[in-house]
Amino acid sequence: MTLAAASGFSAVALGAFGAHALKQRLPADLLAVWQTAVQYQFWHTLALFAVALWLGQGASGRLVHASGWLFAAGIIVFSGSLYILCLSGQRWLGAITPIGGTLWLAAWACLCFSAWRGQ
Repeated sequence: MTLAAASGFSAVALGAFGAHALKQRLPADLLAVWQTAVQYQFWHTLALFAVALWLGQGASGRLVHASGWLFAAGIIVFSGSLYILCLSGQRWLGAITPIGGTLWLAAWACLCFSAWRGQ
């Protein structure tokens, strides 16, 4: 729950930062990348929050725990690489971003399998 709250807080702050401080400083294509990072961070923050709620309701399977950690890692790798790319201009960081997407796919798969097994 703490990770979800911290991620939600930072997503709001980074979204506002992009909309106000970066609007005049970044080219349109990088501003769109920034917004993608914020949007995906928000969606997966909600998923992380749902996992925390599920765990709070008594879920105890390894896959549920794994999904939470994978969602958190995906937020850091996917959105984090895009934020750094935008601020640094180092476009090679875009090659790291799909790793975060893969972490999210693994998180969703763990969550799905855990729900299917009734854990």
